[in-house]
Amino acid sequence: MNGLSPLPLGEALIARGCLSDDQLHIALREQRRNGGRLEQHLLGLGFVSDAVLREAMAERLGIQAVALPELIADATALARVPRWLAQRHTLLPLAWDAERQTLTVAMANPADLVALDALRQQVPGGELATRLASAADILDAIERCYGFALAIDDILDEIETGAAPEGQGDHAQPVVRLVDAVLADAVAHRASDIHFEPEAGFVRIRYRVDGVLRQIRALHHSYWPAMTVRLKLMAGMNIAENRAPQDGRLSRHVAGRRIDFRAATHPTTWGENLVLRILDRRSGLVPLPRLGYSADNLARLGQLAARPEGLILVVGPTGSGKTTTLYALLDGLNSEQVNLMTLEDPVEYAMPLMRQTSLNEAAKLDFAGGVRSLLRQDPDILLVGEIRDADTAAMALRAAMTGHRVYATLHANSALAALPRLRELGAPPALLADCLSGIVAQRLLRTLCPHCAEPYPADRPERALLGLPDDAPAPVLHRAVGCPACHHQGYRGRTCVAEVLRCDTALADLIAEGAGREALATAARAQGFVPLLDDACRLVLDGKTTLAEALRVVDFGERR
Repeated sequence: MNGLSPLPLGEALIARGCLSDDQLHIALREQRRNGGRLEQHLLGLGFVSDAVLREAMAERLGIQAVALPELIADATALARVPRWLAQRHTLLPLAWDAERQTLTVAMANPADLVALDALRQQVPGGELATRLASAADILDAIERCYGFALAIDDILDEIETGAAPEGQGDHAQPVVRLVDAVLADAVAHRASDIHFEPEAGFVRIRYRVDGVLRQIRALHHSYWPAMTVRLKLMAGMNIAENRAPQDGRLSRHVAGRRIDFRAATHPTTWGENLVLRILDRRSGLVPLPRLGYSADNLARLGQLAARPEGLILVVGPTGSGKTTTLYALLDGLNSEQVNLMTLEDPVEYAMPLMRQTSLNEAAKLDFAGGVRSLLRQDPDILLVGEIRDADTAAMALRAAMTGHRVYATLHANSALAALPRLRELGAPPALLADCLSGIVAQRLLRTLCPHCAEPYPADRPERALLGLPDDAPAPVLHRAVGCPACHHQGYRGRTCVAEVLRCDTALADLIAEGAGREALATAARAQGFVPLLDDACRLVLDGKTTLAEALRVVDFGERR
C-alpha cells in the first residue's frame, strides 16, 4: 500500500484507468435517485469488477484486501465471533493471534464504528486488525465457514458417522474441510513442508518443523484417494495421472495472510506420495540482521555486497537457508536505480522491482541458457538459483567478468570446499581468482525455546567439544526440555550458523596458482576467517542452542 489515497472512490477508479467520466456520472445519478453506496451501483451497472473495486477501496483506506473464496477458515477466530454478529455487520473473523491478542477481521465496511465496537466486546483488552473484502464474498464465506466442524478430529468423526450438516454444498464436503484443516494446522505449527505418505493400511502425515520431520497424524487408508484428488485439484494437477510424478502450486488465505504451497507427487508402492512445500512470504523473507549472523560475519557480508562486480556464492546442503540469505542480500540492493534479474527453479517469493524467471523445461530454458538471455536484458545484478553444471558455472563467471554482480548457490560442504567444486565444474583457476568476490557457507540450527530451556554446567567432554581447555571455568550450557509453547519439542525457530570467506589479494593469488586446501585455509585464517564449527560453538555458549543440536548439524571432526 502507498498509504491513504486522497481521492474519492470514483476519481480514484478513474485515475487507475478502471472507470470513465461518463460511467461515474451515471453511477452517481443512480445513487442520487435510489440511495445506497456508490460501490453498489458501480457493481450493479457492471462498470467495474468486484476485484478492481476491492483493490481501489483498500488503497483509499490504507488497508489490505483479501480474497475470501480462497480462505482456509481459522476455527479459533470463528469461535470468538458468533454467527449472528458476523451476518448483522457483514464481517468474517480471519485469524486470532494469542500472543499479540489480536483478532484479524474481514469487513465490507472497515469504517463501520458500530461493527467495530461490537467486535471489541468479543476481544476485551485485545486489538483489531481489519481487512477489506466484498459483501458478497463475506456472506458466502459465513455460510461456508460457520456451522461446520473445522477441527481434524471432528471432521473425521463426521466422515465415519456419515452425518452431514444441513444445506451442505460441495464446499462443505468433509474431505474438503479435512484438507483445509491439515493445511491450517501445518501453518499454525510453523511447518515448512507437509508430507502425505501412504502405507499399506494408513496414510502418515508428517510436518517438517525447524528442519526436523515429526509425525502428526495417521489416518485410515480409505481417506487417501479422496484427499489426493482434492489436493491435486487445488494444485492444478491431472487427477487421472497417478503413475508419473507431477508438480503444481496453490494459494490460500490461512490465519489472515496469503500462503503459497508448492506441491509434488511421486508414485510409490502404496499410492501417490505427496509433499507440500509451504511458502510463507512473512516468514520466508527475513531481513539480513535477523538471520542470526554474528556481527563480524554481517560486516563481511556487507563488504561483499558493496563490491561493484564479481561472483558471490552461498553454499550448503538442501534446506540450509541459502535462498533465504540470497533474498535478504538482494532485498537490500533492490531499488529503482538498478535492474535486478533472477533465474530460479522455481520462483518461490515474488519481489517488487525484481525481474524473476522460473526455469521452463517445456521451453527448454535451463540455467546456462537463461543466464545468456538475462545478459541481453541490460542487468546490473543477477541471481542464478543454482550452479549445477559446467555451462552454468562458465556463464556465471562470464557475467561477473563483464562487470555484473552475480549471486548464486552451489552445493558444497564449506566455503573452502566450494573452490575445488568449481574447478571440478571446469572453472579456470585464473578466471575464478579474478571474478570471485566471496563465499558464504551456512547451516540452520534450531534455537532453544525461551520458556523451557534448562541451564546446566558443562562437563569435561563438552568443554573439549567446544574447544575449551580442561582448566577453563565450566561454562553454562542449556538443554532442551519441552513445553506447550514449543509443542513439547524444546526448540522454537532456527538461526543461521555461517562462515564468510572474502576473496582478498592473497587468497586470489593462491586460487590462481591452484593451491591446496591447507594453504587456502592458512590464508583465510590470516584474514580473520571464522570456520563454521567455531560459529556453532559461539551459539552454544551464548545459550541460543544446545550442543546436541550443533553436533546434529555441524561436523565437529576430530573433536568428537
